[in-house]
Amino acid sequence: MTGPSSAVEPLTRAGRLGPGARVAVVAPSGPVPEERLTAGLDVLRGWGLEPVVAPHVLDAHPTLGHLAGADRARARDLTEAWCDPSVSAVLCARGGFGAQRMVDLVDWTAIRAAGPKAFVGYSDVTALHEAFAVRAGFATLHGPMVAAGTFLSDPRTRESLRATLFEPETVLTLGLETARSLVPGRARGVTLGGCVSLLAADLGTPHGRPSARGGLLLLEDVGEEPYRLDRILTQLLRSGWLDGVAGIGLGSWEECGPYEEVRAVLADRLGGLGVPVVEEMGFGHSTTALTLPLGVPAVLDGDTATLTLDAPALR
Repeated sequence: MTGPSSAVEPLTRAGRLGPGARVAVVAPSGPVPEERLTAGLDVLRGWGLEPVVAPHVLDAHPTLGHLAGADRARARDLTEAWCDPSVSAVLCARGGFGAQRMVDLVDWTAIRAAGPKAFVGYSDVTALHEAFAVRAGFATLHGPMVAAGTFLSDPRTRESLRATLFEPETVLTLGLETARSLVPGRARGVTLGGCVSLLAADLGTPHGRPSARGGLLLLEDVGEEPYRLDRILTQLLRSGWLDGVAGIGLGSWEECGPYEEVRAVLADRLGGLGVPVVEEMGFGHSTTALTLPLGVPAVLDGDTATLTLDAPALR
């Protein structure tokens, strides 16, 4: 894949994991609390995996406290972990901020040459999901991070990721019981998305995805008040990035204000697109965060409020 495609297309899926698989843990964004990392690694070992912590995961940036070490070090950790033939998957330790700063320092030529691997994260990691899609052509997993509170505290969150990694054919239909139709209808397309603020921030960058045309767009965010969500969605609309989108699935909007106010903005900005919109699907910064594959063909059904994959997330 040499450049941005004009429409969202299926991406190359990685292989599923088996007992004893080595998985690398990287920190592309914010600083990682050591005690949470230790607890998350124990969960992975309980699944029969062999986690390997990248060299700079516990680093702290010398002057910017919101970053887990220097940009080049975080990018090097990701590149080296991906290119290690003994590593079957790369899992992010946490989100926060910083992936945008290091994404252009990753060796994408080497990443492409190494081939697909399971890659897991959400929140700020949206910037890397987009990069893997556009610059490498690889499908990824929008899922919980190893040192994230939800991963450590919620059994359903952990089971969703475990099943996706080991038994992906068992999690073809996705969506919590809370899911409901905001705009009715049924649509087929290829999944993409993540934090809506990160998607908007990617507009106009050299390798930014030119359009969500033909895609099933999965959106969520945290800490963005309703007027700011209005601004972000309006930017995506005005840029034409949402032209031709097939359908939209909505996750959590934690710390974004009262949900009815958020919902009013979502309905106002997305309702006019004439495509199905399903809300409260249970992914993102929520108490239970399901793992959703990005880059995989699927059907979004407003009647059943579900996302059904055409094929398992991993081969």
